[in-house]
Amino acid sequence: MSAPPLVAHVVYHFGIGGMENGMVNLINHLPAGRFRHAIISLTDHTDFRRRIRRDGVSFHDLHKRPGHDFGLYLRLAVVLRQLRPAIVHTRNLNALEAQFVAAALRLPGRVHGEHGRDVFDLVGRNWKYNLLRRAARPLVQRYIAVSRDLAAWLTDTVGVRPQRVTQIYNGVDSARFRPRDGERPGIGPAGFLAGARLVIGSAGRMVAVKDYPTLVRAFIGLHAMVPDPQGLRLILVGDGPDRHPCRQLIEAAGLTEQVWFAGNRDDVPELMRAMDLFVLPSLGEGISNTILEAMATGLPVVASRVGGNPELVHTGATGSLFTAGDADALARLLLEYAEDAARRQREGAAARARVEREFALERMAAAYQAVYEGLLRAQ
Repeated sequence: MSAPPLVAHVVYHFGIGGMENGMVNLINHLPAGRFRHAIISLTDHTDFRRRIRRDGVSFHDLHKRPGHDFGLYLRLAVVLRQLRPAIVHTRNLNALEAQFVAAALRLPGRVHGEHGRDVFDLVGRNWKYNLLRRAARPLVQRYIAVSRDLAAWLTDTVGVRPQRVTQIYNGVDSARFRPRDGERPGIGPAGFLAGARLVIGSAGRMVAVKDYPTLVRAFIGLHAMVPDPQGLRLILVGDGPDRHPCRQLIEAAGLTEQVWFAGNRDDVPELMRAMDLFVLPSLGEGISNTILEAMATGLPVVASRVGGNPELVHTGATGSLFTAGDADALARLLLEYAEDAARRQREGAAARARVEREFALERMAAAYQAVYEGLLRAQ
């Protein structure tokens, strides 16, 4: 019996992040006997790999050096020759050049996924990056976009024919991320939640594109607006270079006892069940896994009006949107939710119901499988 076809997933780095979380969910939920998987990291990988539950997933680190590392392409070619995958699936701009190597080796199935853009090119108009995308366009057989916003950008700006683009939303594990049942979980430093009346939270990499300083400034502004500011709490889950400036803002405002910088955690579902409201202040997004996880937890979501966020957060139904970077507008929205527990309950329940209808992991995996099967049939 021949081995199942191999899918080689090529990424720049395999660590903590929304894209990597989506890869883990995909590999765990595709039919176990239908595909084999290898993950090729142009740099390296972290212990995040332990979340993959499938046996036999191999990892291949190419240890890209800073700047132009032309030897990277030779190392990539060697690995791809050894693996001989049926499908090469690259993700985002920083792994796109692997498509040139895959095409040169005449590997039969080539798919590229767009999961979002970083702070250096929020709207995807950078001419140099788009020159690379257009050069790779004839080599990529199928594109996958995680949002309608990214799908439209691929066709309108990059010039990909619409019939070569498949839009697939991320899925979320709605059993792992579920509403709390009963009392708020006792998490955080000793006494942190004592007297808490409104717990606002967020989760993600603390990097520039996520714009956590705007959320921190809005929380400081909210503190000055409510009659009982001692009942406010803010939980920030994640780590990165913006953690220090955010902590400095909180210390300068004298609010260190009301804010928990939780760092990277493995118990995010329980932390979300301790929250009453989830906020994502990003400057740019594809489709946010953390928004989906918050919705599955039964939380209303306040998010910036960027990328795929409006596709997930329906104002007045499952949460609210605000202009990215506008801390004052965000503070006013937070005040509305602080004063209306019934609204929090109503919108959180609607968010959970929408996840159950539209964002099941099985639905996502089936859509990816359909793309892979189409490439295999073409071979």
